[in-house]
Amino acid sequence: MKRILIVAGEASGDLHGANLVKSIRTKCREDLSFEGIGGTQLASVGVRLVAQTHNLAVMGFQEIFPKAASLYKIFKRMIRRMDSTPRPDLLILIDFPDFNLALARAAKARGIKVFYYISPQVWAWRRGRVRTIARLVDHLAVILPFEPAFYSRAGVPATFVGHPLLDALGEPPEKSTVTTALGLDPSRPLVALLPGSRRGEVSLILPAMLEAAAIMAKRQPELQFVLPVAPTLNSQSIQDMVQKMPSVQMLVTTMQAFQVTAVSNVALVASGTATLETALAGCPLVVTYRVTKLNYLIGRSVIKVDFISLVNLVAGHKVVEELIQEQATPDRLAAEALSLLHDPVKRRRMLDGLAEVRAALGQSGASNRAADLVLSLLAGN
Repeated sequence: MKRILIVAGEASGDLHGANLVKSIRTKCREDLSFEGIGGTQLASVGVRLVAQTHNLAVMGFQEIFPKAASLYKIFKRMIRRMDSTPRPDLLILIDFPDFNLALARAAKARGIKVFYYISPQVWAWRRGRVRTIARLVDHLAVILPFEPAFYSRAGVPATFVGHPLLDALGEPPEKSTVTTALGLDPSRPLVALLPGSRRGEVSLILPAMLEAAAIMAKRQPELQFVLPVAPTLNSQSIQDMVQKMPSVQMLVTTMQAFQVTAVSNVALVASGTATLETALAGCPLVVTYRVTKLNYLIGRSVIKVDFISLVNLVAGHKVVEELIQEQATPDRLAAEALSLLHDPVKRRRMLDGLAEVRAALGQSGASNRAADLVLSLLAGN
């Protein structure tokens, strides 16, 4: 039996990791055991969890220090799994670079092969880590089309497998199906709010989104608003935040965000994977983000890319508006969203850009292609 350790540090990694595990098991004829760090998705495909993904999630530089002790305890648990008998054959890492690269170093020292799925965004900041990746990672499966060229320059074996969202999301639903399930009026325009998947970012981003929604509702009373809650968050805590803004009627739901944005007319979206989900849903969007002042100052000094949203990064040019930090005011958010509702030229230009992004992300089947790479490593190739 082959032993595989797997680590997913975020909710999206939990989902993509689960699909990867399913693909590996489908393709492999011998017995495999999986254990590691994940959430409900990895657990549902038979991965024995030694820690939960939500215990790892941190936002920005300031949150690392209060969680350092608990992160270290989880790290030591994974080291004990590496040292158990029989020794694991492979370590699969998904994003979450600071924690995962430390695990990769420990695995390399023990002769355990390392497969990295979903590249750390070292092309955006802390580019020096690419040398660390070259030393520690046996193969890297990347999901953005511009990443192989970046890694090849550093001598990292990297393969573009396509974006796993193309597998995970499926086909967009019919609008009537979603609006009926949510109790909404299909004839009225729908605005979606996606404030992020971590408590810290939601607390900084959602208030401005809610105020923007109130402004939009005042200017266009027929608008409907819906907020799909990420599975990593507590729905009641989000509902409590919404109730502090009684001037706007906001439907809070646990329905998958893709299902909601696929039938929405416009969306306000926190920068992250959700921007790509919204793009794949074909929904015009405004990207926003806020962090603490200290995190912003540190981030601004180290980030080396022209855009922060994955939509614009994949396109290679500006497709969506990015309202960051001081620019992310309720008035600006509302104005940009309303312009996408009422300016047909601007709306068509964005829809064309979103189609361009979808084409650039490749074909479905990312999990299958990544599974082939994993099995090749296990076979000693």
